[in-house]
Amino acid sequence: MSPPSGPLAGVRVVELAGLAPGPFGGMLLADLGADVVRVDRAGPPAPDSLAPPSGGPLQRSRRVTALDLKSPPGVADLLRLADHADVLIEGYRPGVAERLGFGPDVCLRRNPRLVYARMTGWGQQGPLAHRAGHDIDYIAVAGALDPLGRAGQAPHAPLNLLGDFAGGGMLLALGVLAALLERERSGAGQVVDAAMVDGSALLTAFLHGMIGAGRWNGPRGTNLLDGGAPFYDTYAAADGGFLAVGALEPAFYANLLAGLGLDGDPGLPDQYDRGGWPVLRQRFTEAFARRTRDEWTAIFDGRDACVAPVLSPAEAPRHPHNRARGTFVEVGADTQPAPAPRFGRTPAAPPRPAPDPERDRVSVAEVLREWAP
Repeated sequence: MSPPSGPLAGVRVVELAGLAPGPFGGMLLADLGADVVRVDRAGPPAPDSLAPPSGGPLQRSRRVTALDLKSPPGVADLLRLADHADVLIEGYRPGVAERLGFGPDVCLRRNPRLVYARMTGWGQQGPLAHRAGHDIDYIAVAGALDPLGRAGQAPHAPLNLLGDFAGGGMLLALGVLAALLERERSGAGQVVDAAMVDGSALLTAFLHGMIGAGRWNGPRGTNLLDGGAPFYDTYAAADGGFLAVGALEPAFYANLLAGLGLDGDPGLPDQYDRGGWPVLRQRFTEAFARRTRDEWTAIFDGRDACVAPVLSPAEAPRHPHNRARGTFVEVGADTQPAPAPRFGRTPAAPPRPAPDPERDRVSVAEVLREWAP
């Protein structure tokens, strides 16, 4: 394996294999150049495992080893890796790592500079800390699920993007980077408690500001940014495709009306006349239904109306803007999102395919020959 490059080159990470948020945090660190060694569970996966198949983006740019962490030799090997690592990522329920013999007290006593990053749903403390849960549960308790959905309908979870990834793995990576930066001043590592309920709540900061300012006071699906406003919504085109409309500002709204052929129509209510929103929505729905998605895309091309085609994950890599920026890259035989953000002086290397858990497995001794020569 060629040496990693990027702003985190030289940072050594031990990642205990887990579900989506932990691997996503590890992927972010690996994308930026960290040397990440994933520790899989020795033996076959549990029959009820929800772990994604090996080889996907969340496992890219790693090395992989396997240890039996329920055995003293396996724990001893893990501690040897942690002795020479900068970061350890674990996603067990609170108390499990301590019970198995590699909790933060043990690891930090042996390696005081270690950043011990803990990824959980409910956090290390609190009444729910030991309860099971998934993304949908964490965003529910965080207040991030209730606003999502159409008026008069049940809340609708946006895949597992908010809890697992934005409020989970991304928060974990941010915490690790902050702890590494602080370590440069203090010389000491610390525990990072990254909880998806905390991260999901953090994502609602703008919403809480809107509520405090009295600008978000209606039920789900009736407010400015939740589909309540007809000029911030999606519309079906003639071919079944969809257009996303975000024409909030008056200048963009005027361009939206012009593109739809509705400018100058005396029957249109004012943009922010909430009583007229049903009329606006009906007129927009009828107008968008007259052409295909790609025809509307061409009409609004070069026009600042905040109108964009709704692309599927398979279509997104082919969009001209994404192609020009390299927003997606080829990793082996697969198309995957590219590392982000971008760095002018220390750019990240292209991602490497995920290792095969059996064929590409390395031993702890091999890793330590590099980390502790």
